[in-house]
Amino acid sequence: MTELPAALYTAAQTRELDRLAIAAGTPGADLMERAGQAAFDALCERWPQVSTLAVLCGGGNNGGDGYVVARLAAEAGLQPQIWFTSAPDQLKGDALTMAQRCQEAGVPMQALTADALPHGADLLVDGLLGTGLKGPLRDDVAMFLRALNALSIPVMALDVPSGLSADSGMPLGAVLQAEMTCTFIGLKRGLLTGEGPLHCGVLRFFDLQVSRNIYAQVQPDSVSPSAELLQQCLPARRVDGHKGDYGHVLVMGGDHGFAGAPVMSAQAAARCGAGKVTLITRPAHVAVALIRQPEIMVRGVDQAQEAIELMDAATVIAIGPGLGRDAWGRELLAAALSAGKPLVVDADALNLIAGQPDIGTADWVLTPHPGEAGRLLGVTAAEIQQDRFAALESLCARYGGTVLLKGLGTLVQGDSAAGLGRALIRDGNPGMASGGMGDVLTGVIAALRAQGLSGFDAARLGAMVHARAADGCAAAQGQRGLLATDLLPALRQQLNYGLPQGVGRQ
Repeated sequence: MTELPAALYTAAQTRELDRLAIAAGTPGADLMERAGQAAFDALCERWPQVSTLAVLCGGGNNGGDGYVVARLAAEAGLQPQIWFTSAPDQLKGDALTMAQRCQEAGVPMQALTADALPHGADLLVDGLLGTGLKGPLRDDVAMFLRALNALSIPVMALDVPSGLSADSGMPLGAVLQAEMTCTFIGLKRGLLTGEGPLHCGVLRFFDLQVSRNIYAQVQPDSVSPSAELLQQCLPARRVDGHKGDYGHVLVMGGDHGFAGAPVMSAQAAARCGAGKVTLITRPAHVAVALIRQPEIMVRGVDQAQEAIELMDAATVIAIGPGLGRDAWGRELLAAALSAGKPLVVDADALNLIAGQPDIGTADWVLTPHPGEAGRLLGVTAAEIQQDRFAALESLCARYGGTVLLKGLGTLVQGDSAAGLGRALIRDGNPGMASGGMGDVLTGVIAALRAQGLSGFDAARLGAMVHARAADGCAAAQGQRGLLATDLLPALRQQLNYGLPQGVGRQ
């Protein structure tokens, strides 16, 4: 076993990795044996007291992995039973070979039908459907999966829980709920976003000893950022650095009744290393903002024209938190779009952009949640969630720049023409489901952008830092009751992690 790798693949890309490994001299049967052995070892580690196994085997290579697990269980003195949907003599290739070996080992087998389900087993091993699913399940197959879930027996899935799209991370009608999923050769992107994490349980990855040379031949679909990448993009500061070296973030927002949102963005930008932070808000909110964070500069304006000079002085403009959708917010957004500065666009600024079909593109990072993404594309939030990767592609094609689609398994995509690719953020926790988290993220991204990172790097590393800060806070005191401002000290810790400490003026 290896740790979860940074590179994520589609089902088709994983099949290509498998094909290349075989073409390079590793027989497919050997890969199948390795997969079964890895899964069986993981099974014994997680369920050491298990005795009776019901191994559910479909008609493809996923079922072949299951036959290996069953044979190894029998050899270890356990009591496995195969429950097949395709008779063993109807299998082909390596799956047939493994089924025959299982028969030679004397493992009992029977057909899985609506009238014959594996009641009473200690554990179900799911080798039914695998990654080949593309369209919705047939009604009878979906009924089977629901009936198996109703048995309330723990499930270990092989490669991917049956019924889950390995590409989108969404159910294709029903999903066999797993407590652990052992996935092989390529880490499937759908296991980490959409509803994938809800259904796969503990995720274990095994590369099956596939050579690094093989992986070098297939460009990953997505890559998860790392602390090492953060250190590369944001190295330790020079001893002679001054605030002018680290950018000027201008936060714009906070219409009447929404004072807090832009203040949190400004606080986050300051905590994440921006040299200077200015907040433009309604005049009535100036005192509150200064009391909350005296290190930021605050200007109250009633007309967008009053903000032009500050926009000219800014390195990056973050607009949207608490902006509102009335004339004040619309005028500020129009001025920001005309300023010619990099932008981080969130909240009501996204909603205002959605109402302007001819707005064009800019040097910006858009940070929608599924509801805002739906408004930007003229669809529902549910349609966005049905295929988050497709939605992200559409947002990038329509609006350009960098787009960050929030949610479980946050996705970030940059300009494909520039070869920037796509990132998936695997950190974070349900405690982040509270007001203001997005406002803080806006400030994080703006601060990194101001310190010289590209929009794509600022978005993917900012999202990672934000999520890891939340994980640290949740680990210390729990998820329930986690507030956005709780992250502020943790953000500073995350951004200094691994960097030389104690370097600076004395």
